[in-house]
Amino acid sequence: MISSLTSVELCAGAGGQALGVERAGYSHQALVEIDRHCRDTLQLNRPAWNVIDGEQADLQHFDGRQVSGVDLLAGGLPCPPFSVAGKQLGNADERDLFPHALRIVDEIRPKAVMIENVRGFLDAAFAGYRQNLRQQLRKLGYVSDWHLFNASDFGVPQLRPRVVIVALREELSDGFSWPGSGGVSPPTVGKALHDLMAENGWPGASRWMTQADDIAPTIVGGSKKHGGPDLGPTRAKRAWATLGVDGMGIADAAPAPDFVGMPRLTVRMVARLQGFSDDWQFSGRKTPAYRQVGNAFPPPVAQAVALKISEAISVRRSVRVVA
Repeated sequence: MISSLTSVELCAGAGGQALGVERAGYSHQALVEIDRHCRDTLQLNRPAWNVIDGEQADLQHFDGRQVSGVDLLAGGLPCPPFSVAGKQLGNADERDLFPHALRIVDEIRPKAVMIENVRGFLDAAFAGYRQNLRQQLRKLGYVSDWHLFNASDFGVPQLRPRVVIVALREELSDGFSWPGSGGVSPPTVGKALHDLMAENGWPGASRWMTQADDIAPTIVGGSKKHGGPDLGPTRAKRAWATLGVDGMGIADAAPAPDFVGMPRLTVRMVARLQGFSDDWQFSGRKTPAYRQVGNAFPPPVAQAVALKISEAISVRRSVRVVA
């Protein structure tokens, strides 16, 4: 897609947000990601993208001045400082990258900023943190706000609440509004994955589809330090079991014709539940591939917010032309 709007992606991961922003009509000038497997995934799917390598692949060392003046600076900053699954240390967590993101905002001076994070960012314990972030962005000339979205409101078959922080230059802020529901009801897990479950001839696929009659619980990607590829803690595994899914691990392939029992999901199945198209490939073996998928921001949600940002930018451009 050819576009006059430009963007830079921080902590790009496996490309969930980057893909949504691309679909909204932006051309990526640079993508910053420290994980090698994720960088390989980005290059595998979009060879023309400028995926930053070397020392500057680390956000703490990235110099934004090389891409100054882009329309949108987007990113999915690490969630552990705010995640209820962690210690919720906020700015006391060494993994808090918001200060580096603010530095890069200052270096690039984009028209708009879009940052995704976990629901825990809105907890009362971080009220001071949020206020300080808003003040820092205000000093740089941006008006900021945040909103809690659920991916299922945009057709994604998963219960995935995520916070999106948007900041726009003051002269653009009046033209921005948050997207409403996408107006598309998400399919159940069974309907979303039936063809993939049946692709190896498993005769139980249709019966399984009937049992998997709800959307998925939140998919958990896990970290490099803890655990392998499974579908989350005990409570999450129980929720998966009600859908007829064995959450104890990730399968290498769909069930064989002689399979008996509860099936496990494959990486491709989980990717579809995250809103990725089937042609998006993931680099690496099963464990790093699953982590990439599980930590991703669903592309349809990113696309919806990025489209609203582009409207605000375009309205301002139209006003200038008329003037």
